[in-house]
Amino acid sequence: MAKVAVYNMQGQQVEEIELNDAIFGVEVNEHVLHSAVVQYLANQRQGTQSAKTRAEVRGGGRKPWRQKGTGRARQGSIRAPQWTGGGVVFAPKPRDYSFKLNKKVKRLAFKSALSSKVNENKLIVLDELKLDEIKTKKMKEVLDNLKVNKALIVTGEDDRNIVLSARNLPNVKTTPVNSMNVYDILKYDSFIVSKDVLKNIEEVYA
Repeated sequence: MAKVAVYNMQGQQVEEIELNDAIFGVEVNEHVLHSAVVQYLANQRQGTQSAKTRAEVRGGGRKPWRQKGTGRARQGSIRAPQWTGGGVVFAPKPRDYSFKLNKKVKRLAFKSALSSKVNENKLIVLDELKLDEIKTKKMKEVLDNLKVNKALIVTGEDDRNIVLSARNLPNVKTTPVNSMNVYDILKYDSFIVSKDVLKNIEEVYA
């Protein structure tokens, strides 16, 4: 089993713990990671873009001039795509971009993402992560002690002070343990988690 250091909020190592190899020690599957990231980004799309085709643009019902004899190219409507003010060819319409991944594929993607953080020494475990008040300055001090700049902080269910203290820090994002996604794990350099939340992750994905 892989071992990682456990730090306190002052950035001092206090102990070492063993990680579950079934979650943090799997072979990183890049294809599965790619699929999970594409799915996440696709599911974020609103899909509300819309433009009018030649059939939907107002006007253009009458043929602008007769077919032959004018010396000009034949035209059927002033709302054809080649006309200014005409319709759009293959106009985009509202659609749903989301798609599903198999449960086993999603679980493997999570495990691969977490294992990649362990391999890169970017998994930071804290003995506890708690703030008595909402204070961005204190949250910044904790990150500075850990020598972290761009980080994803995974919180428990009731860590409101942590979430509100970190929300104004650039390059820092907080997410509840039950709302993690592969995209954020890969996007941020460091993955910060407390021992309690780490146990929660191991229980869910074991």
